[in-house]
Amino acid sequence: MFAFNNVSSSGNNVVPTRKEKKWKRAKLSRKAKVNELRFYRLKAKKKMNSPNPEVRIRYKLEKAKRKEEWLIEKLRKYDVPKSPAEPYDPESLTEEEQHYLKRTGEKRKNFVLVGRRGVFGGVVLNLHLHWKKHETVKVICKPCNKPGQVHEYAEELARLSKGIVIDVKPNNTIVLYRGKNYVRPEVMSPVDTLSKDKALEKYRYEQSLEHTSEFIEKLEKELEEYHKYVVRHKKKKDEEAEKKKDADSK
Repeated sequence: MFAFNNVSSSGNNVVPTRKEKKWKRAKLSRKAKVNELRFYRLKAKKKMNSPNPEVRIRYKLEKAKRKEEWLIEKLRKYDVPKSPAEPYDPESLTEEEQHYLKRTGEKRKNFVLVGRRGVFGGVVLNLHLHWKKHETVKVICKPCNKPGQVHEYAEELARLSKGIVIDVKPNNTIVLYRGKNYVRPEVMSPVDTLSKDKALEKYRYEQSLEHTSEFIEKLEKELEEYHKYVVRHKKKKDEEAEKKKDADSK
């Protein structure tokens, strides 16, 4: 009679029996997962309700840093690789032409709005639609709270639309000129831009990341102040103990 041993052909490794396999499945059951989550929740609650302020601050800081890492990872998905620049001849304008285009661009009422989504495919498409009838178009940026953001938008729009930036006003308005030899492209919305929905998602993640970074800075400052307070308190306590000791010795 032949007997089957629980030994694998590769060596002395024991093949797991049915009972062991069942035990492994039970370990990954739903109940086990729920219990594990409950354990982590209780652990977090314990830290949040800790009488020690340092424990509470450190817990919040760790949580915020984890969120920051997650947001950075999410934003990487929205990084569109820039397509190789197509060869085009940037037209040189005289001072008179620039002055004329600047004046006409200011007077005309046609404009394109760049909102919270920033520069995406739809903005470039609107530029080309305006350039069908007008030489110049105003681009109004709202909101533009960050310093230098308007100039970044101007560079990006000039790159994507192959237009010429005539003027960037202090009220966050860009005047763009289509060019003398303007030919409307077949694909007016560039490939290396986000869609309207994706641009909004990216904006939301960016806002969340900005607020999280500010919160981390605030917590780090709080922790630093708490450490300073502990040092001061300890020093004061030591001084009082020394005074008491001196008084007792006298």
